[in-house]
Amino acid sequence: MNTHSRPVTLRMIADEVAVDTSTVSRILNSTDLDARRWGSVELIAKVRLVAAARGYRRNPQAASLRTRRSGLVGVLVPRLQDPVLATIYEGIEESATEQGVSTFVTNSMDDPETQATRTELMLARRVDGLIFGDARTDSPYLDDLAARGVTFVLVSRHAGNHIAVTCDDLLGGRLVANSLLASGRRKIAILSGQPYASTAQDRATGAIEACREAGVHIPERNVLAGGFDVAGGRKAMEELLACGERPDAIFATNDFAAIGAMGVLRDRGMRVPDDVAVVGYNDTPIAAELGIPLTTVRSPMHEMGRLGIDLLLRMLRGEPVESVRLPPELIIRGTSS
Repeated sequence: MNTHSRPVTLRMIADEVAVDTSTVSRILNSTDLDARRWGSVELIAKVRLVAAARGYRRNPQAASLRTRRSGLVGVLVPRLQDPVLATIYEGIEESATEQGVSTFVTNSMDDPETQATRTELMLARRVDGLIFGDARTDSPYLDDLAARGVTFVLVSRHAGNHIAVTCDDLLGGRLVANSLLASGRRKIAILSGQPYASTAQDRATGAIEACREAGVHIPERNVLAGGFDVAGGRKAMEELLACGERPDAIFATNDFAAIGAMGVLRDRGMRVPDDVAVVGYNDTPIAAELGIPLTTVRSPMHEMGRLGIDLLLRMLRGEPVESVRLPPELIIRGTSS
């Protein structure tokens, strides 16, 4: 055998057998009895035959995650100062404590390089598994982790076929659009957030689809990407108005972006909701306390965190799990009445 050849990975085996890398990992790292949870006898035999023929060797670091438990789970979020992520982490920590597991959290600032660096630091600390609140749809890093046999769960955002606990953000976007349409609004603009976040993509897509089904077209120029914060909302709103657009409704896919947008409308002498209705997303605590209480979509953030750690611990025990989508709830307040 050529000692300088490229090491055989789970992904290579998965491609040859035409199954997910996670399935290959579970089959190769389970006993014969346990492996039957992940596939038929024929599939198990085929995966192991291909692995043996290619000279696959288990990743010792990944193996140690399953055999020598540390009782420690690593959590990555974009920014813990974000109330949404902080609430999700509270749910994670609460359930973890109840189950005798410790967690620690770090910020990636939504930067792919920082995410990878801090993940590797967590793995070096021998965490049993990981929870990602910062999954990106434009990065292959999570696929690479799965190919290495690392156990992880996504919360808030989804990416690829990885196990995730999310809000049904497509439905959330549809709820917003249907409410605005029912109130007679037709010139709707969307402050869609960051394009690499599934939350932004799904919320905007849901609203656009609902409008299209009602015969209302939202032009591309009325869908603006931006940050999930007040500054991002202000910037996107200013860009929209600079193009000469005068919408009668704004759907911001984050409460803080909605607050930023309302600041611009106030500065331009436009009244909310008389001239422009505004709807946010997440129902953060500040939403109900604004001068004009914000209409928003309530996302079950705390439950999302609890379910995230629960699924991860079940995966570590070798139990089969599926992704979970939690239902959103539209909370109508003064900004869209």
